[in-house]
Amino acid sequence: MTLPCKTLALSALAFSTLALCTLSLAEGTRTWEQSKFEELTKGTAKGIALRSEGGLELAPAFKALATTPSTYIWSIASDATGNVYAAAGSPARVYRIAPDGQSTIIFEAQELQVQALVVEKNGVVYAATAPDGKVYRLECAKGAKADASASWSASSYFDPGSKYIWDIVLDDGGALYVATGDHGEIYKVGANGQHALFFKSDEVHIRVLALDPRGNLIAGSDGSGLIYRIAPNGDAFVLYSAPKKEITALAIDSAGNIYAAAAGEKHAGNAAPQMAITLAAPPAQSQPASGGNITITAAANAPAAPFPAPGLGATGGSEIYRIAPDGAPSRLWTSHEDLVYALGFDQHGRLLAGTGNRGHIFAINGVDDFTDLIKANATQITAFAAAPGGGLYASSSNLGKIFVFGPGLESEGTYESDVFDARVFSLWGRVSVRGAANSRANSGVEFYARSGNVDNPDRNWSPWTRVDLADGSELRVPPARFVQWKSVLHAGNPAPRVDDVLLNYLPKNVAPQIDEITVQPGYHYQAIPHVSGGESSGQGQGQGQPRFDPPPPAVRDRESVGIRWQAHDDNDDQLVYTVYYRGDGEARWLLLKDNLGDRYYSFDASLLPDGGYTVKVIASDAPSHSPGEALYAERVSSRFEVDSTAPVIDNLTATVEDRQSGRQAGLQMGTQIHVRFRASDSFSPIKRAEYSLDGGDWQFVEPAGQLSDSRTEEYDFRVPVPQPQSVPAPIAGNTANDHVVVVRAYDRFDNLATAKTVLRGK
Repeated sequence: MTLPCKTLALSALAFSTLALCTLSLAEGTRTWEQSKFEELTKGTAKGIALRSEGGLELAPAFKALATTPSTYIWSIASDATGNVYAAAGSPARVYRIAPDGQSTIIFEAQELQVQALVVEKNGVVYAATAPDGKVYRLECAKGAKADASASWSASSYFDPGSKYIWDIVLDDGGALYVATGDHGEIYKVGANGQHALFFKSDEVHIRVLALDPRGNLIAGSDGSGLIYRIAPNGDAFVLYSAPKKEITALAIDSAGNIYAAAAGEKHAGNAAPQMAITLAAPPAQSQPASGGNITITAAANAPAAPFPAPGLGATGGSEIYRIAPDGAPSRLWTSHEDLVYALGFDQHGRLLAGTGNRGHIFAINGVDDFTDLIKANATQITAFAAAPGGGLYASSSNLGKIFVFGPGLESEGTYESDVFDARVFSLWGRVSVRGAANSRANSGVEFYARSGNVDNPDRNWSPWTRVDLADGSELRVPPARFVQWKSVLHAGNPAPRVDDVLLNYLPKNVAPQIDEITVQPGYHYQAIPHVSGGESSGQGQGQGQPRFDPPPPAVRDRESVGIRWQAHDDNDDQLVYTVYYRGDGEARWLLLKDNLGDRYYSFDASLLPDGGYTVKVIASDAPSHSPGEALYAERVSSRFEVDSTAPVIDNLTATVEDRQSGRQAGLQMGTQIHVRFRASDSFSPIKRAEYSLDGGDWQFVEPAGQLSDSRTEEYDFRVPVPQPQSVPAPIAGNTANDHVVVVRAYDRFDNLATAKTVLRGK
């Protein structure tokens, strides 16, 4: 049963729609604040970047340039005129995409994947295929303009005889370096087509390649996560052994700093890639590929083959390391969710990381300092290449797309917060939006809010209502349980940003609830450390007591009665408790203890006469409210009994009888002791009785009626007399044949009564 809530006059607020009792206010104004990266990632960003130190800003411009029929794009490269070439798989193709987005297929391979490609200054494209692949040289027809109408020719340029070709790079002299798998070899193919084994690793796969400013080849392996520096003469040195097993991407800045991404957990003997994807061979072709003069024929209905996709299936997330020019390594960034597939630099020299399997692009600003720039509508961001005007091309897999990244910012970005649950009906007040140090930045920020009483905003919430940040910043949304905010950032000078959003709200006060009462006669509850503070609603600030707390330790103590209860308050108000008791047949509740902060209480059972009782616990949120505004709840326990009085044993007699005739006799061999007594209790039935003869073990004895179910029980039993022992006369005297009979009886509450009688020997 809950006492009616007390009314409260609200001069500044009237809820005309409430048909309930007048609104009582909870423990003051509360706040919901969002500024941390972990909080903001729960919302939905469009054209908005999230900083690791918290806050929102406009993201770089990002738009889809082309969508290919291929599922995977593994590598891209651009030429001097801004065309981008994409190495794709499933089907295996090389696409040429013009800056206006017009796409042309310039090569189709009979292998399953076009894994890597590079573009020479003269426009020649080198494309590497896998598995069991080759390096192909792709050229536009002599004298033809390299546009959508041009025809391309393909020739086999180099066959390493390896299972996989993972990456290729060109040096300034036109030499091509080819990284292979299954034997961990790197080949060098000269500009004249001459080739030779350049480096042999003890790793199974060389995954990625890059060239530093001094002309050294930097290579990353899969197996032990090694980063090699290989001089032009082929001398190799391990710069770093990463904690991860596979180096998935490399990038080198103009100062010679090497950036490496790694993924996968190292396991003994784990040299093979961790996951293979199944790719079907392309369908048979009988006509030239679109835009070219190449005829490729593949066996129809060729069986699917397993292909170890780079980085796919790696566990444990990714890390990015920086190796300084002097060789000193350091860890820059770690993610347990994102796998890094590509590294690059924007026009400001900032390191970018393309990741999966959520399709994010991160800017790495420093050690554990990053910005989540982009969430693409694809699963993996796999490669970067230079785009006209200082921007970048970015490729993706699942789906195979080409995007243009930057160089400027989006003109507008929108961020919608996650839904905040105040847990009770609440009044929404003002909002504080903190932006750039220059307050003019807020001129490019619009703020909106909406509220509702279900957790899904699409189910008849209030419409988005604009908040005037320059005049009061009042939300002006209907009182409700849930709320959500939205910020729209517009490009300007200075660039707009939102560092912190703090929303004020006032919960409707609701009465506390007592969920359960347990009364345990014969137990005492030991004190437990007091828990201060309250459980917040996840992001807001809560006060009072936790919603659940552990039960106090119970110690067996037949002189005590222990009471404990569970209670909660949806406002997280601090609660205070009062305990009453009432005996059977009584109308008045009597105070047992008031002003209790703990959810348990023990008292001396002897304070109550024997009988049946119930207790009532009243919970009040008065400590969190002004006088007259508190609400209450009460609950009555199940009936329990108190019995602290011991039974009474009377009419105890013990006589000696002949075992055969049953007549009385002297204490001789062959006799027995006949014992009679009565046990009675004023309140509870007799539970059991026992006897002991001459200090021996206690023996159970049944009542005359066999069942112990009455407050008075009669006992009538016979005990064989033990044979007398030989005792020296001076010691024995006249007591050698004496016997002592002791009896005891327990009531249902284990109260104990004892009595004894002595039989004198003759």
